[in-house]
Amino acid sequence: MSKFEKSRWADSEFSQGYRDDADIFLPFRGQFIEVSKSLYGHFISQNPEAKVLDLGCGDGLFVQELSKSFKPSKVILVDGSAEMLGAAQKRLSGQDGYYFIQASFQQLFADNTLNESFDFIYSSLAIHHLPFDEKKKLYAYIYERLSPGGWFIHYDVVLPPSEKLEKWYLSFWREWITGHPSEERREQLLGIPDQYKGNLDNMPDTLGSQLEVLKDVGFCNVDCFYKYGIFSLFGGSK
Repeated sequence: MSKFEKSRWADSEFSQGYRDDADIFLPFRGQFIEVSKSLYGHFISQNPEAKVLDLGCGDGLFVQELSKSFKPSKVILVDGSAEMLGAAQKRLSGQDGYYFIQASFQQLFADNTLNESFDFIYSSLAIHHLPFDEKKKLYAYIYERLSPGGWFIHYDVVLPPSEKLEKWYLSFWREWITGHPSEERREQLLGIPDQYKGNLDNMPDTLGSQLEVLKDVGFCNVDCFYKYGIFSLFGGSK
């Protein structure tokens, strides 16, 4: 099991750097968020009592973007990083019905912190830090906490099914970064795909294997909703 407190995300400086540069090195992050919002609008927004859970919320960007179009009755944001959670609280200050919990996935499993159901559960670029057995455990945990008709949407990196495809995907990830207008920053960030590959905190699994787990757990309407190279948006409903 990957322990959050031993990962780079427990480091304040690393977390700050991620927030500063995320739009530069995460391809089409805005489009991934828009597709997630579209799904919420189509399936969830008609419920005025809808409750939302964001697992690995980071600095709260997704919830902020969601709240521009929709008003869930309650939103719980969870992250293992005090730095990230503080940034989320600052970003979402003044909003009613928002609650913040500092906890790793392992702590959620151990403490049963979340003992209510949700209509929409979202996770962004966090679950790939878990080994496969822990991913399966988390998907089951999420399914148990979804209300009937609720949806789980997962935006994350996945392991390509072949080395040939992975080399291609990483190459056009680099092409995305080369579009940064500052030559100095561009040169600094071009190493991120290689850092991603070399970081032992990253334990991605294939999209296909994770879709199968979701089906095995009991999810319906399991599919990949949007994809760009190793970056994928997938999930299902209860």
